[in-house]
Amino acid sequence: MGGRQAHVLAIANPAQGHVGPLMKLSLLIADQGIKSLGNCVIRKWQNTRLDFVSIPDGVDPQDGREERIQLSESMQRVMPSHLENLIMKINSSEDDRMATCFIAHATIAWAIDTAKKMGVKMAMFWPSAVAAFAFSLIDAKITDHNGVPLKSGMIKISPKLPAMSTDEFIWSVPGDPIRRKILFGYISCAKKTLKICNWLLCSSFYELEPLACDSIPNVLPIGPLLWINRPGKAAASLWPEDSTCLKWLDKQPSQSVIYVAFGSIAIFSRCQFEEVALGLELAGRPFLWVVRPSLLDGSVIKYPDGFLERVPNQGMIIEWAPQEQVLAHRAVACFLSHCGWNSTIEGLSSAVPFLCWPYFADQFLIRSYICDFWKVGLALKQEANGNISRHDIKRNLDQLLSDSGIRENGLQIKEMAGKSLIERESSRKNFEIFIYQLKCII
Repeated sequence: MGGRQAHVLAIANPAQGHVGPLMKLSLLIADQGIKSLGNCVIRKWQNTRLDFVSIPDGVDPQDGREERIQLSESMQRVMPSHLENLIMKINSSEDDRMATCFIAHATIAWAIDTAKKMGVKMAMFWPSAVAAFAFSLIDAKITDHNGVPLKSGMIKISPKLPAMSTDEFIWSVPGDPIRRKILFGYISCAKKTLKICNWLLCSSFYELEPLACDSIPNVLPIGPLLWINRPGKAAASLWPEDSTCLKWLDKQPSQSVIYVAFGSIAIFSRCQFEEVALGLELAGRPFLWVVRPSLLDGSVIKYPDGFLERVPNQGMIIEWAPQEQVLAHRAVACFLSHCGWNSTIEGLSSAVPFLCWPYFADQFLIRSYICDFWKVGLALKQEANGNISRHDIKRNLDQLLSDSGIRENGLQIKEMAGKSLIERESSRKNFEIFIYQLKCII
């Protein structure tokens, strides 16, 4: 072993939904005596087993990082040379460290090229369902160079996997061709990277997606990646979490609260936002609603007239939640969700039924799995005008909360999720294989 210490470099896309899972993985690696280095600064992080370094991304700090297209292009242009310098600095240090492995989030899979150039082992971290990656491997002849389907309809990539609509490819962004092109570029890059990386790590578990896992050679599902069962857990969030909601939940009856959160990217029209508010009021049940300041399309948050005055004893509204803790709380009855993978895996791990309202990308596929494959939720359906009415929201909530079969299915998946992490079970074994191979590199 030569006395050198294994050292893992992890780089995440600096977006709210992407930082957390890679942070959790980095901490798990550090628990095994392997030094981890991350490229993000996380609020109130106090664990000394992880080091953080800032790498220039080419964006002026005064410009902010909300413009995802500009940030993506700048990172790809500016960061590779800085990554090379960082790897050389680590390998030439006098403290017996060596850059053993480079873990890159799949949306910045271009960084794997830097690792290859520097002779460092490479792992790609896929942040969504394994099935989403499987569907990304479709034949190139099905779409044009921008990801637009050449034909409409249903396709199957494997006899083992369900059919998928061409309107719901994982790079689909309804009404936004520029963002669709960017997402398609991410996926195309990840497909190429799969051929050269040493590991493909996924935040899922085999028992949840056996057919999808079997369709991708050498995939290592190591999830669910959760804080909730760890002592001394810390928030891997770019935004402040409002923990006062946990005390509010403590005062609510068991399985009574509708939890509503649409992730960090989804945007609503004012009309649709008002229908959500009035639908929650109409449902007549306690609700916890996450309303981030950017949820409305170019508008300041404004609720329907009299809404806030009518619901102070019924609901609580916050800007961002400690979501894992919320979903694990005994008071939560169901989850009105955009079907992002982090939200999905957290809800599944706590047996929370879903009311599905996908916004873009892999969320449509995940909705299909939630409703049709795992049968742990119901799907909201848009009306002819593209909106979902307050009455549909109430009706579907009532149906969801009265369906004992959905809750039973959820409890079975929760049990599978927990079991996958214990000794000699699937995710635990996969993680141990990865760690063993890392330690054998030195």
